[in-house]
Parts: sequence; C-alpha cells; structure tokens
Amino acid sequence: MSCFPCLSPRSKVDEKRDAPKIGDGNVIPSATQNSDVSPVNVRRRAHSDGVETRNWNALYDASSDDRSKARSKAATSFTFRQLAVATRNFREANYIGAGGFGKVFKGQLETGELVAVKQLNHEGCQGNQEFVVEVLMLSLLHHPNLVTLIGYCTDGDQRLMVYEYMPKGSLEDHLFELGPDAEPISWNARIKIAVDAARGLEYLHCTANPPVIYRDLKSANILLDTNFSAKLSDFGLAKLGPVGDNTHVSTRVMGTYGYCAPEYAMSGHLTLKSDIFSFGVVLLELITGRKAFDSSKKTEQNLAAWALPHLRDPRKFIQFADPLLQGRFPTRCLHHMIAIAAMCVQEQPTYRPRISDIVVALEYLATQPYNPDALRGAPRSHRASPATRVKNVNSPHQESPSQHDRDRDANVSQPAAGFATPARFKSRTVDCPQS
Repeated sequence: MSCFPCLSPRSKVDEKRDAPKIGDGNVIPSATQNSDVSPVNVRRRAHSDGVETRNWNALYDASSDDRSKARSKAATSFTFRQLAVATRNFREANYIGAGGFGKVFKGQLETGELVAVKQLNHEGCQGNQEFVVEVLMLSLLHHPNLVTLIGYCTDGDQRLMVYEYMPKGSLEDHLFELGPDAEPISWNARIKIAVDAARGLEYLHCTANPPVIYRDLKSANILLDTNFSAKLSDFGLAKLGPVGDNTHVSTRVMGTYGYCAPEYAMSGHLTLKSDIFSFGVVLLELITGRKAFDSSKKTEQNLAAWALPHLRDPRKFIQFADPLLQGRFPTRCLHHMIAIAAMCVQEQPTYRPRISDIVVALEYLATQPYNPDALRGAPRSHRASPATRVKNVNSPHQESPSQHDRDRDANVSQPAAGFATPARFKSRTVDCPQS
C-alpha cells in the first residue's frame, strides 16, 4: 500500500493461526512487582529521551478515577532476554506480521497468556518518539475497544511492546486478497466491527481530556478477537487534540495514503474531523471490499475519490456491496451504511458528523441484523439474483426495491425519514468536541 514519504509501505499481515504451541520450557518468567512502571515514570523516561510530554499532564490528571485505573493497569517492564524467550528467539514460526514500527511476533507468558510482541525496526520509518507516544497513550487510556498494552522493553537500544494477542488478526486480513478456502466476513460481523471501532474512536474524541486524535485509523490497525470484536491499535502517531480557542493542531503530515483527510494532507492542520474521514474510508472498505488505495489498478485507485461522485444516486447503492457478500445483507441497512460513509468522507471537514452521532447511527444498524431464515419461507420466484438486482437498479424505470428485497427486509423496522442526515441524528449523552 502506498504511503506518504514519511511512512514505508505496510507489508501484508501473514497471520499464523496454527503456529506451533510454545512449550512449557519456552515461557518467560513473570516480571516482578518492582518492575511495574506507572505512567508518571514513563513520562519521566520520555522526557529523558528528549520527547516533549508537557501536554500529557492534562490527560493524566483528568480525574482521580483515571489515575486509579492507570495505576491498576500499569504496563510492565520486560527485559529483552525475557521477550526473546517468549517468542522463541523471534523465530519465523511465531511471526505474525509487520507495520511501520517493525515486526510483530506471537509469544506466551508464564501464566499461559498469549501476547503479541512488536519489535522496533531501527531502519524503519518510526522510532523512539512513536514508541514513547504509544506507551504513554495505552498506559493512560483504557477502553474495551482499545488494544491493551501489557508491557514493554527498553533494554539498551531495544524498543519492544507487548500487547494482548488478537487471534483473528486485523480487519485487513479478512477483507482483501482472501484465499480460495477463506470464508468472507459476514455483513453482521462487518456492522459489529464498525460499531466497535466507532466506540473506540468516540472514547478518544469525547472521553479523553484533552481529546486524542488517532491519526492512523485504517483496516490494518483494527484488530479482531475470536468473536470479531474489534479494537484499535498502533497509537504511535496519535496527537492530543486542540483545546481552548484552538481549532486545529499543526503537525507534520503522517499517515497512510488513501485514509488521510485531504485538508490535513494539504495543510498539516489536524482536527478530530481528520479521524472522521479515515473512519469513513474504513466504512467504505467494509461495504465494498475494496482497498483504500489499490496501486494494482490503473484507474480508480483511491477508494474515497472513486466513491464520492457515485454516492449521490441511492439507486446505485446496491452496486457498492462487496461481491463476496453474495447479496446476504439487508438492503435498507446497506443504504444507511453508505449514507454514513458518504458524510464521513465529505471534502469539507465541517460537513462531517461527530463520532458520537456516528456511533448512534451504527448502533441502530446493529439492531437490524441480516437474518437468512427470513428468506426460507419466501417463494423461490421472489428470490432475485444479485445480477438481476443490479440490472433493476440501473434501469431508469425501476426505482423501488425488488420483491426479494422487501421480503428480506420484512423484519426491519422503517427508520425515520432523513435518518442519514446529520440533523436527524440523536445526540449521545457525551460532551464531544465539535472540531
């Protein structure tokens, strides 16, 4: 995948789900209580390494509850030898994948807990500053939809991070370049992933104080557990958002091409709405099964640029659906999902909705799952093929849903008119910044 010059391309994650089980003789000893590192000590280490941390004081001092939670979930300091033993000396059988920071390996703690160990590549595009930022972020911020940082290593020039192990890998693994025997991700799972990712982003934007701009939201950074519950990962590029009268944060442009908001790419002005654009691109990936940027195509490489002109005609929405879904989705929910994505990828950031409103809309869609059993009683003559539905949509004389679509959505309640417009979203009981 092509990236900005400041980032190297991310390699395809090669998930080893059936990696050999690590034997009892190849586990690391538990770290002692004295090796626990609090966020305060992490900040001190960051300051000694020359990383600016003064703006983190407000985030850490937001409330006594947050401080108590941070202490109870403090990251543990491991030695390099411990992590080498845990990953069987970082051998190929334990290799999970790689990103801008470096390679990721599967490991096992003495307790039997499986972990993912990320090792910094000193020749890569990320370095000590991104390492410190991520440790700080995940030491201070805790949410069910953010990946858990278990510990880290700073022996000598080694920089490693230890996370909870997510057995299903990344969302990217389940959307693109599937093998012939791979099962495509279902519509219901896609909605669940979208809701989880939105909730994680809502926590960063609306609960964290000051708000946190993720800046690297993409399908490769959305990790999945065995139940397809999603968690956001890789916070090395995260920035604290604007506070007070400030409308944006000025920073060097960082991120992955195809997900980056246009105003941020052109000016370096970063806002919460920059994350909303990236989230909209992820929604388009979930809907279409297409990559955010596909260099293998001669035309229509950029997903958002390709989709935006076609989002004005709801009669063509059915053509956006991932062919691998084979029509197994509620048509009305598909339309609403596309409408939400369309608002998120608006070129003008002020037109994009707040993440709290997006969560409300997606949670509504999650209450309307695709139910294949509802079709079994329908006459076979009413079951139109996907090709027939596309043909009907393209016809200027066919503007209403097919009988098949009406039968399939019989159990879906009608949403209020104007559901997909920002003015009709029901506000959540959170104080989410407007910027």
